Amino acid sequence: MASAAIFASMRRRRSPCLEAFVAPVDLGDVALLQVLACLSRELVSGYPSNALRFHRKNSQSLLRKVEFFFVLIECLNERGSESLPSTAVLCFKELYLLLYRSKVLLDYCFESSKLWLLLQNHTIAGHFHDLDQEICTFLDVFPIRDVELSEDVREQLELLRRQSGMAKFYMDKHDEDLRCKLFALLDEFEKGKTPKLIELQVFFVTRLGIKNASEFRSEIEFLEEQLMSYEGEIEPPSSVLNGFVALTRYCRFLLCGFKEGDGDCIQCNDGSRKPRKGLITREIAKTFMAIPKDFCCPISLELMRDPVIISSGQTYERKSISRWMEEDHCTCPKTGQMLTHTRIVPNRALRNLIAQWCTAHGIAYDPLEPSDASSESFPAASPSKAALEANKATAAILVRHLASGSPGEKTMAAKEIRLLAKTGRENRTFIAEAGAIPYLCELLLSTSEITQEISVTAMLNLSIHDKNKSRIMEEKGCLQSIVKVLEFGRTTEARENAAATLFSLSAIHDYKKRIADKEGAVEALADLLRRGSARGKKDAVTALFNLSTHNENCSRMIEAGAVSALVGALINEGVAEESAGALALIVRKPRGVEAVAKEEAAVSGLLGVMRCGTPRGKENAVAALLELCRSGGAATADRILRAPALAGLLQSLLFTGTKRARRKAASLARAFKRCENASLHYGGLGVGYTLAGNSTANMDSTFVSDVSVQMSIPVPVL
Repeated sequence: MASAAIFASMRRRRSPCLEAFVAPVDLGDVALLQVLACLSRELVSGYPSNALRFHRKNSQSLLRKVEFFFVLIECLNERGSESLPSTAVLCFKELYLLLYRSKVLLDYCFESSKLWLLLQNHTIAGHFHDLDQEICTFLDVFPIRDVELSEDVREQLELLRRQSGMAKFYMDKHDEDLRCKLFALLDEFEKGKTPKLIELQVFFVTRLGIKNASEFRSEIEFLEEQLMSYEGEIEPPSSVLNGFVALTRYCRFLLCGFKEGDGDCIQCNDGSRKPRKGLITREIAKTFMAIPKDFCCPISLELMRDPVIISSGQTYERKSISRWMEEDHCTCPKTGQMLTHTRIVPNRALRNLIAQWCTAHGIAYDPLEPSDASSESFPAASPSKAALEANKATAAILVRHLASGSPGEKTMAAKEIRLLAKTGRENRTFIAEAGAIPYLCELLLSTSEITQEISVTAMLNLSIHDKNKSRIMEEKGCLQSIVKVLEFGRTTEARENAAATLFSLSAIHDYKKRIADKEGAVEALADLLRRGSARGKKDAVTALFNLSTHNENCSRMIEAGAVSALVGALINEGVAEESAGALALIVRKPRGVEAVAKEEAAVSGLLGVMRCGTPRGKENAVAALLELCRSGGAATADRILRAPALAGLLQSLLFTGTKRARRKAASLARAFKRCENASLHYGGLGVGYTLAGNSTANMDSTFVSDVSVQMSIPVPVL
């Protein structure tokens, strides 16, 4: 069990950690020998030589030496309780470390990915040589004359000492030839060529023994884990390792096809199989609900391990914001503010808070240390040409199966397209150019829960790339199908991802009117905002917010019941900011003012956001109240200005709000002062009103159009 735990953490490192152990200090002679006997016995019996494909000679040589140590220790155990010389005890404590390092290295060789072992061939051979040197040192200093040993054991010890002194660095020629061949295959893609089928089959299936889709997937996942854990400081470099991931993925589908689909199913009592519920977003939703909002990256919605600050002052996970910038975005994903530069600075204070929270809640947390060279600049490496060419070839295979495969193959192809589209605009471009969108559109209305969920999520991931937005919108019936999934999706996750897709598409201004005019779209978003999960409400409110920024959508949103849903959402902390922002935009239209004023809970809800909301939420709420007060009629203005809490909230906002919020609060405070009952409520404003009023003297006439329209959540890839 201890070995498994060590390897579970070790496999995330670039190479095995062989210095992480401490010699036992409190063990007596007998106990120390017993520990050594157990450890050496476990080594001798736990690693069959025929199970190891790489570094076989080095491993066998090491195990033969361990076998001798086992014999040596057993010989001493047979002597009984006679004490050992102090020099021998020190040597055996060092032997404990040496054996444990041997175990870590052998675990690494037996349990790592085959491709990873090839890529680390030189490093691992170096580790074996280092252990040989340590064994040689141990044998040189071991007090052979002071320890009572049988003659045959003494002779073996002397022989092993002489042999160890002659040990040299060894690297298996067979392993090195395979490593060179692996790089040669990648180089084919780098040159714009595709390796021959038979060549790939011989290398991966015959020589490496990667025989089925499951084994290919394990290889890919292992390589991706190394990329995720040590991006920017890995050998080979990230760009090269990405190429090997792409090459392996291409070979998986080329050599194994789509025979494997059980990964997304569960076994029923009657022996049949059915799709897992919520296979795609279950973990994301769980994370969103459990982790404090400020600890999650606004892009990925996952716990941040390397939080960084960009020029807008917002904090993101380094990898997420790096990918955003790599895709040529010049704005802050959360606020929409133009970035003055692309430098990023580590947010060490937040990282420490996250680490403390994880410790307090018993959650494993392994923060990433940013490299000094890239801590203030955009560090993401561009994909290599080999990776791009391999992914392009993979996309073509996937789309062919999506077009003409069996229903199960189409589902598998859609799933892999979803995964491939998660990273890189190039992959999203390749997939769309290969013709995936029409076939994914056909799957949106599938009667299979899993097929529908996967296809709409794939469509969402593709839509993140701006050029693909037009492809989706111009595909006949595609928008209508997405709306149908939003209305009648077979799983909650499918409906949520359909809402997120509409949000993504509505980033293009010209599409906002088309989406709002599509029958059922706004109604379904409003329904999801009322009844959806926490993540569903977030998807719905951001989509409605985007639609509300188009001046011609006001009437449509009122008719579809969106205003009522937005007012009801003001009491929900997770979506209050966006709801208040959408209402602040809607009330800029006369009909919008009338619709919001009719909602009984509108004023109290906006006041609640002013009291407990985010800084931007408070800004949006006071803007909406100001417009209602100006244009909503005497009754509405009277209801707002007579609210008992208004004076205190305005005072607080005048002192602590954002620059825009203070201007809006000052304008509303002047209206409050002019109210016929001002004498009953004005006392609470005090000096704060005077200062704010003097600094904002002429803002009433210009303030109506100054509304915060920033969106708070970008589209995550799923």
